[in-house]
Amino acid sequence: MNAYAGEVLNHIMHTLPAGVTFFERGWLSSNNVLLQDASQAVLVDSGYWTHADQMHALVSFALKHQPLTTLINTHLHSDHCGGNAHLQAMYPALKTLIPPGHAEFVDTWDAQILTYEPTGQHCPPFTRTGSLHDGDFVTVNEKIWRIHAAPGHDPNSVVIFNEVDGVLISADALWENGFGVVFPEIEGLSAFDEVESTLNTIEELDPKLVLPGHGCAFTDVSSSIDRARSRLEQFRRSPEKHANYAAKVLLKFKLLEFQKIKINEFLLWGDSAKYLKLLSDKYATGQSFEAWFYDLCKSLEKSNACAIDDEYIININ
Repeated sequence: MNAYAGEVLNHIMHTLPAGVTFFERGWLSSNNVLLQDASQAVLVDSGYWTHADQMHALVSFALKHQPLTTLINTHLHSDHCGGNAHLQAMYPALKTLIPPGHAEFVDTWDAQILTYEPTGQHCPPFTRTGSLHDGDFVTVNEKIWRIHAAPGHDPNSVVIFNEVDGVLISADALWENGFGVVFPEIEGLSAFDEVESTLNTIEELDPKLVLPGHGCAFTDVSSSIDRARSRLEQFRRSPEKHANYAAKVLLKFKLLEFQKIKINEFLLWGDSAKYLKLLSDKYATGQSFEAWFYDLCKSLEKSNACAIDDEYIININ
């Protein structure tokens, strides 16, 4: 693990300010960003619960003997906060800060409203110390990292910007080649305008380096924003394209967790995921849920994201 951790730590070290470590993870977990100085260590996002041990090992390697003092979540999707409970167990004095929109549902732990049940995913319950609001900031290594509201992918998501160094932690608001599924649209709530507004905010911030929630860090931010806007326009013109994209993301995510599962068991999981049923009801006109689900699996197979035999569906990374 130490050798692997060293590779991760050094991946883009030459582009990062002092005290900033970027962990590029696989797609089942979000990336993590560690901000450190002599008196504190702040981790942004904790990944998916099945990778909690690996995430903790990576962070521990970077911390050496320093304790983790603060955990920040950009939003509460399971791949960004699934490791929270594990970190809270490892660091009992850890402060945990989350966006405000669903804070009360963390306190009461409502897995339905927090979207873990509708997505068919899991997140071990955790507690929060406080909430993050637009304009709040943390100061690490004498640099201000300011919170900016970034609705769209998730209505309560935030991005975090270091104005001095021009470094943006963009979560799923902007990747090098797109952005995350617009989850409110699955529920029938218009949110494409919010995606556009957040892209405008990022453009106004004018970052020099973006540390995204998934994929590699990048510096050609203008081109990434252009690609994101083009993708957004496609989704606006053809909402069914976004629906198809969202459905395949949900399937691929769970397949990354299962790795190998009987097709009939995978269908049973899909049948229990509310978001898939909503997408099927609205867009699978004239098809049964089973037929629509199987067509999605075949589409993933065609793109080499999985393999299907007579009994099993198998993940291909």
